[in-house]
Amino acid sequence: MTNDPGEPADDGPDESRDNPFKGTPFEQMFGAFGGAFGGPGGPGGGPAGMPDLSALMSQMQAMMAPHEGSVNWDLAKDVARKTVAQEPDPTPTDRQRREVADALRLADHWLDSATELPSGVRVGVAWSRAEWVEQTVGVWRRLVEPVAEHVVGAMGNALPEEARAMAGPLIGLLGQAGGAMFGSQVGQALGGLAGEVLSSSDVGLPLGPAGTGALLPTNVAAFADGLDVSADDVLLYLALREAAHQRLFAHVPWLRGHLVAAVEDYGRGTTIDISRIEASMRDLDPTNPEAIQQALEGGLFEPERTPAQQAALTRLETALALVEGWVDEVVSQATEERMPQATRLQEAVRRRRAAGGPAESAFAALVGLELRPRRLRDASALWGSLRSRKGADARDAVWAHPDLLPTAADLDDPLGFQEGSTPELDAARDEEFDAALAELLDSDPGPSGPGGSDGPEEGGPAPR
Repeated sequence: MTNDPGEPADDGPDESRDNPFKGTPFEQMFGAFGGAFGGPGGPGGGPAGMPDLSALMSQMQAMMAPHEGSVNWDLAKDVARKTVAQEPDPTPTDRQRREVADALRLADHWLDSATELPSGVRVGVAWSRAEWVEQTVGVWRRLVEPVAEHVVGAMGNALPEEARAMAGPLIGLLGQAGGAMFGSQVGQALGGLAGEVLSSSDVGLPLGPAGTGALLPTNVAAFADGLDVSADDVLLYLALREAAHQRLFAHVPWLRGHLVAAVEDYGRGTTIDISRIEASMRDLDPTNPEAIQQALEGGLFEPERTPAQQAALTRLETALALVEGWVDEVVSQATEERMPQATRLQEAVRRRRAAGGPAESAFAALVGLELRPRRLRDASALWGSLRSRKGADARDAVWAHPDLLPTAADLDDPLGFQEGSTPELDAARDEEFDAALAELLDSDPGPSGPGGSDGPEEGGPAPR
């Protein structure tokens, strides 16, 4: 249709006409939300920078909905799923599911020659990134909640006493808003992690259901790109690491609780510098959600590292290093004569775990907690030295009780751990290790599933 010659040409929407919030503080607020809720060219976006008000109100309603605990976890999971959806996240194909199941089955067969601990994998599965979020959010909730409780509480405590007295019932609303803000940030961090992790145990913690070995084919393919190693070898190597983690988590009954308790202890010891928050909040524009988000990402509410916090963090880092070091050592033994490219893959995994990805850094900035085995190489050397001196059974028997585990000081001298000094002491230690190993192998794996190498139902390939 042509324009009437007597009327000006319609070159597009008139922003001043179509945006009733032009020139008001709401314009800035909606502008910050525009990318997420609509805007020009955005899904459901209105004309000339106007957000989709229906989507905006729906999101605000979700943010302010009542929730249990210090974090709005419904919102966190929703944000994580939306973060994942920003990039292609294909559902694993039937072929990929078979390949993962077969790789985990073969991995368990190889690991039988490297450790007496039986298989901990009842089922091998391939996950999309969205499935990783769904399957692990329950454990993340337990890990994050103790830290979030102190952080969100600090937001209310940052108000001057007079303001808290005047606010009255609004303090509860502030708590809801704080839980929503923290939930949104946790969701973004988990959504980012979903794009980086390779398996259910990739961060060294038992995040998935007990007895379930899981790999993420999309992320595995991205990791393999540029390694100059065959895709089959990469998949099998990562399956070996996942299966080794599952053996440890299934047959060391106290380990799962030990790791989670270390994180919880860290959270319970959290203290917040209220004066720093007060000073920062005075400079924040409450009509600018983007500024508030940047403050959160910049560590505005990041916990202080107190002596108690540092002690808890040291315990956690040591435990993570021992888990990852044992996995590193056992997989190295299993692949020594079977996979020529294993050394290259071992180094690639080590560097990846030591450096961490962008999402892991964002998570660390949010809760002040880094899930990195900083001393992985020392721990791997310790387990390898113990095996070479006393055998694989003695190495694995150390997991029989938390009191037998190496300490951070032992990692300073990994080759000297359990170095005997007298024949009598060596004999006593041998008896102790034999008893510990028998107890470990006879222990009930509980919900992690039975021992043995049954693995997935699909038939795996013939052993190499």
